[in-house]
Amino acid sequence: MKKAFTSLTIAASAAALLAGCAADGTMTNTGKNSAIGAVIGAGLGTVVGNQVGDRDNRTRATGAAVGAALGAAGGYLWSQRMEQQKQAMQQVTAGTPVQVSQTADNRLKINIPADAGFATNSAVLNANMYPILQRLAQTLNQNPAATVSVVGHTDSTGSDAINNPLSQRRADAAKAYLVSQGVAASRIATSGAGSTQPIASNATVDGRAQNRRVEIFVAEPAAR
Repeated sequence: MKKAFTSLTIAASAAALLAGCAADGTMTNTGKNSAIGAVIGAGLGTVVGNQVGDRDNRTRATGAAVGAALGAAGGYLWSQRMEQQKQAMQQVTAGTPVQVSQTADNRLKINIPADAGFATNSAVLNANMYPILQRLAQTLNQNPAATVSVVGHTDSTGSDAINNPLSQRRADAAKAYLVSQGVAASRIATSGAGSTQPIASNATVDGRAQNRRVEIFVAEPAAR
């Protein structure tokens, strides 16, 4: 049990050190995520190796190797291509209400306020969204490994019978435009969340405006 505790302590310390490297800019996000996962996985693999089978060095080494592989795989990658996509989208959305960011789980998020992208109670895209979605389609065609999820949202005004299908139709409209620009439909999933996922208070005009939105998530799955 003492050996297991020591292995976990070493893994945790190494992971903290790697996180520090990422914080001061000496390691990329992709490298950080894979390396920390590998270190923690190696530590856990060593623990497993110590607890099952014969406890010789070869067993422990095998456990560490398997754990490292499992730790490095899974989740999403923030690759150079993803960073390039983010920068391209930040450029094309500059000066617009559209927000571009990297999520905590390494997805590219494009937040389109519904008031900018659609007329009231409409699922027809405004023409001012065309250049933004055209640029997104270009980056997606340059990164065929990436998948897309489009989620429509409304505020709490009105009933679910109105809000839910409206949010779905708006997500579908964004997908249809991306497909018209050459992105394979099979790469794009859509859903309508209605008013169930607010990001601000529906008690204020500004809050309701924030909640009316279409979110586009771009993800590059890690190799398995």
